[in-house]
Amino acid sequence: MTHTITWTDDLSVGIEEIDEQHKVLVRLLNELNDAIHEHHGNEACLAILDRLVDYTRIHFAVEESLMRIFEYPDYENHKAEHEELVEEVLELRREIVDKERKISFKLLHFLKMWLTQHIMSSDQEYSQHFLNQGMKARAGKTAWFKRLWH
Repeated sequence: MTHTITWTDDLSVGIEEIDEQHKVLVRLLNELNDAIHEHHGNEACLAILDRLVDYTRIHFAVEESLMRIFEYPDYENHKAEHEELVEEVLELRREIVDKERKISFKLLHFLKMWLTQHIMSSDQEYSQHFLNQGMKARAGKTAWFKRLWH
Protein backbone atom coordinates (compact mmCIF):
# COMPACT_ATOMS: atom_id res chain seq x y z
CA MET A 1 0.00 0.00 0.00
CA THR A 2 1.32 3.43 -0.90
CA HIS A 3 1.61 5.76 2.06
CA THR A 4 0.01 9.17 1.94
CA ILE A 5 3.03 10.58 3.82
CA THR A 6 6.51 9.14 4.07
CA TRP A 7 8.62 10.41 6.96
CA THR A 8 11.74 12.17 5.76
CA ASP A 9 14.32 14.38 7.45
CA ASP A 10 12.58 17.35 5.81
CA LEU A 11 9.79 16.87 8.37
CA SER A 12 12.18 16.77 11.33
CA VAL A 13 12.13 19.74 13.70
CA GLY A 14 15.39 18.61 15.30
CA ILE A 15 13.80 17.76 18.66
CA GLU A 16 13.51 14.02 19.13
CA GLU A 17 10.38 13.95 21.30
CA ILE A 18 8.46 16.19 18.90
CA ASP A 19 9.69 14.24 15.87
CA GLU A 20 8.51 11.00 17.49
CA GLN A 21 5.06 12.49 18.05
CA HIS A 22 4.95 13.74 14.47
CA LYS A 23 5.85 10.22 13.31
CA VAL A 24 2.83 8.87 15.22
CA LEU A 25 0.62 11.41 13.43
CA VAL A 26 2.10 10.31 10.09
CA ARG A 27 1.46 6.64 10.96
CA LEU A 28 -2.16 7.39 11.88
CA LEU A 29 -2.69 9.29 8.60
CA ASN A 30 -1.23 6.35 6.69
CA GLU A 31 -3.45 3.96 8.63
CA LEU A 32 -6.49 6.05 7.66
CA ASN A 33 -5.30 6.08 4.04
CA ASP A 34 -5.00 2.29 4.06
CA ALA A 35 -8.46 1.87 5.61
CA ILE A 36 -10.02 4.09 2.93
CA HIS A 37 -8.16 2.29 0.12
CA GLU A 38 -9.14 -1.11 1.48
CA HIS A 39 -12.82 -0.06 1.87
CA HIS A 40 -12.97 -0.80 5.60
CA GLY A 41 -16.07 1.37 5.90
CA ASN A 42 -16.93 4.52 7.77
CA GLU A 43 -17.04 2.96 11.22
CA ALA A 44 -13.46 1.71 11.01
CA CYS A 45 -12.28 4.94 9.37
CA LEU A 46 -14.02 7.09 11.99
CA ALA A 47 -12.32 5.07 14.74
CA ILE A 48 -8.92 5.86 13.19
CA LEU A 49 -9.89 9.50 12.70
CA ASP A 50 -10.92 9.69 16.37
CA ARG A 51 -7.54 8.26 17.43
CA LEU A 52 -5.85 10.79 15.18
CA VAL A 53 -7.81 13.69 16.71
CA ASP A 54 -7.15 12.45 20.27
CA TYR A 55 -3.42 12.07 19.64
CA THR A 56 -3.29 15.44 17.87
CA ARG A 57 -4.78 17.12 20.94
CA ILE A 58 -2.16 15.48 23.18
CA HIS A 59 0.62 16.49 20.79
CA PHE A 60 -0.63 20.07 20.59
CA ALA A 61 -0.76 20.26 24.41
CA VAL A 62 2.90 19.18 24.56
CA GLU A 63 3.93 21.75 21.96
CA GLU A 64 1.97 24.51 23.67
CA SER A 65 3.45 23.65 27.07
CA LEU A 66 6.94 23.88 25.63
CA MET A 67 6.05 27.19 24.00
CA ARG A 68 5.04 28.61 27.37
CA ILE A 69 8.12 27.20 29.11
CA PHE A 70 10.47 28.63 26.47
CA GLU A 71 8.45 31.87 26.15
CA TYR A 72 7.81 31.43 22.44
CA PRO A 73 6.80 34.87 21.11
CA ASP A 74 4.30 33.53 18.52
CA TYR A 75 2.55 31.26 21.02
CA GLU A 76 -0.93 32.76 20.60
CA ASN A 77 -0.90 32.44 16.79
CA HIS A 78 0.45 28.90 16.91
CA LYS A 79 -2.14 27.88 19.51
CA ALA A 80 -4.86 29.41 17.31
CA GLU A 81 -3.63 27.31 14.35
CA HIS A 82 -3.92 24.21 16.53
CA GLU A 83 -7.44 25.10 17.65
CA GLU A 84 -8.52 25.86 14.09
CA LEU A 85 -7.26 22.50 12.81
CA VAL A 86 -9.02 20.52 15.53
CA GLU A 87 -12.25 22.43 14.92
CA GLU A 88 -12.04 21.91 11.14
CA VAL A 89 -11.48 18.17 11.55
CA LEU A 90 -14.31 17.87 14.07
CA GLU A 91 -16.61 19.77 11.69
CA LEU A 92 -15.69 17.41 8.85
CA ARG A 93 -16.32 14.47 11.19
CA ARG A 94 -19.77 15.86 12.10
CA GLU A 95 -20.62 16.19 8.40
CA ILE A 96 -19.58 12.60 7.79
CA VAL A 97 -21.75 11.32 10.65
CA ASP A 98 -24.74 13.70 10.30
CA LYS A 99 -24.98 13.59 6.52
CA GLU A 100 -23.89 9.96 6.28
CA ARG A 101 -21.04 10.80 3.93
CA LYS A 102 -18.14 8.50 3.36
CA ILE A 103 -14.73 9.45 4.65
CA SER A 104 -13.01 10.59 1.51
CA PHE A 105 -9.59 11.20 0.14
CA LYS A 106 -10.50 14.91 0.28
CA LEU A 107 -10.35 14.73 4.09
CA LEU A 108 -7.14 12.73 3.92
CA HIS A 109 -5.60 15.25 1.51
CA PHE A 110 -6.61 18.12 3.81
CA LEU A 111 -4.99 16.39 6.81
CA LYS A 112 -1.84 15.55 4.86
CA MET A 113 -1.41 19.08 3.52
CA TRP A 114 -2.12 20.67 6.88
CA LEU A 115 0.27 18.39 8.77
CA THR A 116 3.17 18.68 6.34
CA GLN A 117 2.78 22.44 5.88
CA HIS A 118 2.36 23.03 9.61
CA ILE A 119 5.45 20.96 10.48
CA MET A 120 7.58 22.47 7.73
CA SER A 121 6.66 26.09 8.51
CA SER A 122 5.15 26.89 11.93
CA ASP A 123 6.79 24.02 13.81
CA GLN A 124 10.20 24.80 12.31
CA GLU A 125 9.88 28.33 13.70
CA TYR A 126 9.23 27.25 17.30
CA SER A 127 11.87 24.56 16.97
CA GLN A 128 14.49 27.15 16.13
CA HIS A 129 13.35 29.27 19.07
CA PHE A 130 13.54 26.30 21.48
CA LEU A 131 17.01 25.35 20.26
CA ASN A 132 18.16 28.96 20.59
CA GLN A 133 16.85 28.96 24.17
CA GLY A 134 19.08 26.04 25.08
CA MET A 135 16.97 23.00 24.29
CA LYS A 136 19.66 20.71 22.92
CA ALA A 137 19.03 17.26 21.54
CA ARG A 138 21.62 14.80 22.85
CA ALA A 139 22.02 11.16 21.93
CA GLY A 140 18.37 10.26 22.19
CA LYS A 141 17.59 12.55 25.14
CA THR A 142 16.68 16.18 25.26
CA ALA A 143 17.96 18.60 27.88
CA TRP A 144 14.59 20.33 28.33
CA PHE A 145 13.55 17.61 30.79
CA LYS A 146 16.45 18.67 33.03
CA ARG A 147 15.51 22.32 32.61
CA LEU A 148 11.94 21.58 33.72
CA TRP A 149 12.92 19.83 36.93
CA HIS A 150 16.08 21.68 38.03
